[in-house]
Amino acid sequence: MSAFVFFISVQVRHSIQTTFISNLTMKKKVNILVIEHGVELIRQLNRICSQKKFTIMASRTIEAGFERFEDHAIDIMILTGSVARLGRIRGMEFLDIISEKSAATQILFLASSKDMSLVFSALKRGSYQYAKLPIADGELEMLIQAALLHQPQYTPNLLLKSEARKTTFEKMVGGSAKMIELYRQIRQAANTNMPVLLTGETGTGKDLVARAIHQQSKRSRKAFLPIHLGALPPELVAGELFGYEKGAFTGATQSHRGMFEKAEGGTIFLDEIGTIDEKVQISLLRLLETRKLERIGGTRTISANVRIVTATNENLSEAVEQGRFREDLFFRLDIFQIALPPLRERGGDIALLVNSFLKQFSDDYQRDIVGISPECISVFEAYDWPGNVREIKNVVHRAVLNCTGGILLPEHLPERLQESRKQPQKISLPVGCTLKEAEREIILRTLNWTGNNRQRTASILGISRRSLYNKLTRYEL
Repeated sequence: MSAFVFFISVQVRHSIQTTFISNLTMKKKVNILVIEHGVELIRQLNRICSQKKFTIMASRTIEAGFERFEDHAIDIMILTGSVARLGRIRGMEFLDIISEKSAATQILFLASSKDMSLVFSALKRGSYQYAKLPIADGELEMLIQAALLHQPQYTPNLLLKSEARKTTFEKMVGGSAKMIELYRQIRQAANTNMPVLLTGETGTGKDLVARAIHQQSKRSRKAFLPIHLGALPPELVAGELFGYEKGAFTGATQSHRGMFEKAEGGTIFLDEIGTIDEKVQISLLRLLETRKLERIGGTRTISANVRIVTATNENLSEAVEQGRFREDLFFRLDIFQIALPPLRERGGDIALLVNSFLKQFSDDYQRDIVGISPECISVFEAYDWPGNVREIKNVVHRAVLNCTGGILLPEHLPERLQESRKQPQKISLPVGCTLKEAEREIILRTLNWTGNNRQRTASILGISRRSLYNKLTRYEL
């Protein structure tokens, strides 16, 4: 090596080390995860890395490495070719997920001569750099320093359990603007005792919202009793709600406490409220006005200290106009209305829901499914989800049963989802909407389709990322 080249090399190394040291002063510790079968690489890292500045973690398998990402923000991941070839999870699928969900993690791929065929695939899937094994201390140190120099800032690890907690509320999952607003309304409703009417399409989670209102209220220590009115024969509804005395009708061989009595001090959730007949509507109106009830066939007046939450997926205003629902009862129930957003309007929530249900069903069936491929997420995001959260839960349930490996893939999904991805996505706008409304809807639907990937959304819309951020602020998205 000439003196000139040696001088340049020293200067570059000095520049990297200076920036490297500066970066370390800004961060308490750098987390390095090594996924390798042996121990020699771990010893080498412990030898060249200061224990004050670095935390070295080791996993022998990709499956174990996944668990590290759930508990730690990993700055550098070192994956070896020997591990990438073995195990239930393929190494390239693993790199896809880390690149997608933990963009700040710099990936170093170390391969022996027999594993060099994997190098190109690793670079395509987000590996920052590669090197041949065995590797000298100096070269490994330079790779680590350069990786930290190029590490992007402010990109969260979406695999972190702590990040997941930021997008959950009670038993609901979602971090979109629509869901943040829904959480605010739930807290607001919980601070009152007034009736709440939940509206929205089938499968949007009205039962979870009703339970969240109860759990956030002062009544949380008392009973929460849900009843699906549409599932009961009409002649049994009154008896289930208000109770009956012995001998009140044929078959009433003993007295029966109704749901309102059983829920004393707590909350009763009446789902599909629009299905009850007029007699039950009158009894319910009387209870709302007087806070008292009488069992069927009884004469004794019973106090009813109960919070009432009702839900419907139909338009009750139209039911009132058609004479199917009493107007005075509608006004008493509609004091505090919460409209639940359909899944297609919850930009970015699909991936969160998929990951949540994936973990739930993997645990239920004791499957070691630790992730979902980006291609599979794209299939989920391309679908319109007419059945909303209930439908996505059922699809993930089936996919977990179909999956025999460690990663959920498109072939594990129903055919209707895979066909949807092949069809071009369309956005319908009503005649008469303003340009501002049209632009907002186009941005919202594109965000939803890309899984809240803002760089990809800006590219599809043909605008810069800065312009997209300005529009998101303007439209409060």
